[in-house]
Amino acid sequence: MVIYNILLDILKLTVAGVGVVWVAFYLIKPYLDKNERLQVLELKKSADNQTLPLRLQAYERVTLLVERINPANLLVRISSAGLSATELHYLALQELSNEYQHNITQQVYVSSRAWAVVRRLKDDTANLLNATLKGLPENASALDFSRALLTHLSQVDSNPYEVAAGMIHKDLEELF
Repeated sequence: MVIYNILLDILKLTVAGVGVVWVAFYLIKPYLDKNERLQVLELKKSADNQTLPLRLQAYERVTLLVERINPANLLVRISSAGLSATELHYLALQELSNEYQHNITQQVYVSSRAWAVVRRLKDDTANLLNATLKGLPENASALDFSRALLTHLSQVDSNPYEVAAGMIHKDLEELF
């Protein structure tokens, strides 16, 4: 019987102890939750202060990338004197790829929507370069290739490079 009473006392004390811990936990929990939320907000604020300049710079670089892969600007940077259309096409694709690869890390700081616009524009530019070359005779010159490419761009209802830049600017405005 003594053992029974001792076990009963241990059980009572255990239940009482668990009850006290449970009540204390639920009294302190709102305070702990509030403290955690404040720490998270403070961390986000600190991170935003550090990443905002990087994000702005990334949007600037992505906008510059859009301008640099525009065939009108791309062809100006490539010296086409004495080249065939095939050679200019190859150099333009190489320059397009280099520009994209040089700026690929910017996707970390811009929205996925903005980066998707850039990636799509790069792919569309490569397709445009390829389609333009296919539409020319084999012995076409670089000048013929440039004319055909710029003629095609001038016939498009809305300039895709301006549309992409506008979408990126709109995306950037959402940061503020």
